[in-house]
Amino acid sequence: MKNLPWWLEGRWRLVWFLTAAAGLNFGDRSAMSAVLAAIRTEFAVSDVQLGLLGSVFLWSYALGSPFAGNLGDRFSRQRLVVVSLVAWSAVTGLMGLATGYPMLLGLRLALGATECLFLPAAVALIATCHPTATRARAMSFITIGANTGMVIGGSTAGYFADHHGWRSGFWVLGLAGIALALASRPMLPDTPRVEAAPTRRVGFLAAARYVIRVSTYWVLLAESMLSGLGMWIFFTWLPLYFRETFQMPLAAAGFAGTFMLQISVVLGVLAGGWISDRVSAHAPHRRMLLYGCFYLVGAPCLLFFLGQPTFPVVAVAVSAFSFCRGLAQSNDHPTQCEIVPPEYRATGVGIMNACATAAGGCGVLLAGVLKRDVGLAGIFAGISLCFLVAAVVLLIGYRCFIRRDIARAQGESPAAP
Repeated sequence: MKNLPWWLEGRWRLVWFLTAAAGLNFGDRSAMSAVLAAIRTEFAVSDVQLGLLGSVFLWSYALGSPFAGNLGDRFSRQRLVVVSLVAWSAVTGLMGLATGYPMLLGLRLALGATECLFLPAAVALIATCHPTATRARAMSFITIGANTGMVIGGSTAGYFADHHGWRSGFWVLGLAGIALALASRPMLPDTPRVEAAPTRRVGFLAAARYVIRVSTYWVLLAESMLSGLGMWIFFTWLPLYFRETFQMPLAAAGFAGTFMLQISVVLGVLAGGWISDRVSAHAPHRRMLLYGCFYLVGAPCLLFFLGQPTFPVVAVAVSAFSFCRGLAQSNDHPTQCEIVPPEYRATGVGIMNACATAAGGCGVLLAGVLKRDVGLAGIFAGISLCFLVAAVVLLIGYRCFIRRDIARAQGESPAAP
């Protein structure tokens, strides 16, 4: 056992399982975007009602996330991950049986409630099994899984919609999640901790009281809401933009609308995780500096949506923006783990997820309202402002707060890495 290659060690097998689960987590939620046109035809719904399918998922995810995070601080995180995987996969499969718009809307609510259990527990698991030296790289794989999953979810749903009806893609994705859950035991070993176990299990209010007193946490919260607002508009509406603007079939629109966003993010996260760990090895506060600078570079790329861009121009602009976003967001969860002690981390991630997805839900619905008058291209161009403001907020946080908050977290932690 001592001679196992690094990628078969328990702490990395854990990462590979969570990466696959994150792929299904985000793939199942993104599948709906690829079949909006088919749903609009079958159920005779408006653009606002289509937007509501994205919004109710995000709002239920947001409402459940703070409590899901606290469950991750109080109970077995491995078990919580598997329970969430089984539950959301079952809901995804049931979407293929929806008999009308109200049932589909209710299942989207249930999907948010079951998926929100996953990410806080997964992030906290990796943080306890990977020290600062490998933490950003390990966490980057979850981001890679999530973004790859959105490509797989969107293209799978679009392909099956074109060939076998829009319902069949949800059945395939649901069965894939159940199969992964059945294979979870060897992939979730009892992995040695790099941090001492928390000496107490704290309730939600106690954990929330700690994180809301951390100034840097508020900076990250503002960033997550601004980026969540912009990105969920993109995730939900970009396939329909390609369908309507370039007359693509559902499979091609679903693939293009996720692939260009996600493959560039994956490449950015791969590079960004390595850069983050190298630059911040002895100065963890630098993660926030990298975070803000990469956003500052990437945000103007979205202005290419102004006018009537051709498909190649859109492809280059979206890819460049997404690559910079990947470089930036590889610093997100590692920065949270630097400023919040281990016993509060899952709760902190849960609260942040709640705010980001709540803002995203509002953005998705707002885009549906504005679509007729402003157009999706104008809405996408406006997202650049969200990321420019996020960059400024992060750089202020780097300048004013993060060093103090890291020192405070290390003082609170029983064994800070």
